[in-house]
Amino acid sequence: MYMTLHNRIAVFRAERGISRRELAEAVGVNNQTIGYLERGDYKPSLELAMKIAMHFGVSVEMLFSFQRFESIAMTLKRAGEDE
Repeated sequence: MYMTLHNRIAVFRAERGISRRELAEAVGVNNQTIGYLERGDYKPSLELAMKIAMHFGVSVEMLFSFQRFESIAMTLKRAGEDE
C-alpha cells in the first residue's frame, strides 16, 4: 500500500522568511532536496525530518503527515469561530 507523505515545509519557510537555500544549509542537504521535499517528490529520512522540525522548533507531526493538512484558510476560519 502506497501512502503519500504530505508536508508543510513551504508554509513554515514562508512564515519565517527562510529561503530553501537557508533551510538546506541549516539541515545539511542540497537546496534542491528541499524543493523535492516540498513538492512531494522525495520522502525524507527520519533523521532529516527531525532536523527540519527541530530547525523550526516544532514536532515532526506539525510538518509531515500521511493525511492532507487542512488549508490555511480553513484553519484561520476555525480560529475566528473559536474566539
